[in-house]
Amino acid sequence: MKKTLVVMAAGMGSRFGGLKQIEPVGPNQEFIIDYSVYDAKKTGFEKVVFVIKKELEQVFKETIGKRLEDKIEVAYAYQDLKDIPETKKYLAEKREKPWGTIQAVLCSKDEVPGDFVVINADDFYGYDAYLKASTFLDNEKSPNVYASICFPYEVTSSKYGSVKRAVALAEGNNITELIESKMTTLEDAALCEPLNGDASFKAPLNQSVSVNMFAFKHEFFTYLEEYFTNFFNQDDETILNSEALLPELVKDKLKTGEITLKKVTSNSMWFGMTYKEDLPELKANILNLINQGEYPSKLWE
Repeated sequence: MKKTLVVMAAGMGSRFGGLKQIEPVGPNQEFIIDYSVYDAKKTGFEKVVFVIKKELEQVFKETIGKRLEDKIEVAYAYQDLKDIPETKKYLAEKREKPWGTIQAVLCSKDEVPGDFVVINADDFYGYDAYLKASTFLDNEKSPNVYASICFPYEVTSSKYGSVKRAVALAEGNNITELIESKMTTLEDAALCEPLNGDASFKAPLNQSVSVNMFAFKHEFFTYLEEYFTNFFNQDDETILNSEALLPELVKDKLKTGEITLKKVTSNSMWFGMTYKEDLPELKANILNLINQGEYPSKLWE
C-alpha cells in the first residue's frame, strides 16, 4: 500500500493573524506545505491529503494544488463542524472552531489507502523527520505500534511567546505519556503548564516534545472513530469548550496498553509560525538550507 501524508490545514491561525498555511516562506513564493510535500515525496510517500475547510477549497486548489498535482497524487478532505454524531448536531450551531485534530485526521479516512503520517500544515519538519517516519512505516510490521517524530523543546520554541507542545515522557524509545502543555522558555528550563489543569512542572530545554507528527498504520482509524464518538457522550458544556485532540487519544491508549508509541527523534531543524514575528526568521532559515544545498532555490523545477 502506498504511504500517505495527511496535512491538517483547516485552522485559520488566530495567533498568527491570518491564513498562515498559504503565507509564502520560500524565495519563489513557496509555502511551508510545499517543503513538507517535497520532503515526503523524496522519502517515499506517494500521496498527500489536505484536510481543509470547504470554503478554502478554491484557494488551495489554485495555489498549492495546481503546482503539486503533476508531482504527487493529491486529494482533499473537508473538516466540517456539522460532521458529528446525529444526536449532537445541534451543537454545531453554537461553535465556530472545528472539533480538533481527531476530527481532522478522521475525515481523511476515505482518502488514505494504507499507512500514513500526520503533520500540521504550518510546521516545517525537515527532510530527516520524513525519512525517519518513512523508514519506521517500512520496517515496523507489528500491529498497534506507532511513532511520534519528536524534537527537543528548544528547537520548537518561539522567541515571541509561549507555545503548545506535548511533552513526551519515555522509557528508552517507548513513550509512556504525552502531556499537552503550554510551554514557556525560562533561563535554563521550560515551564510546562498542562492544558488539562494539572500542576505545572519544569522540564529541561532539550526535553523531547511531540509536534503533531505521527506515523500510523491504517488500523489506527478504528481508534479515531471510537474516541470521536465517545467525545460526544460528554455533557454539552464540556463538548463546546474542548476539542478532541490527537495526543489525548494516544495518551489514553498508552495508559490502557492498547498501543505502543515509539519515540523517534529527528535531527532536522524544526521551524514554525506560531506568531507573525516568527516569519522573517523562518524565511532566513529556509534560505540558509537552500544555500547549504538541502533544497533547490526553485523547489518544483
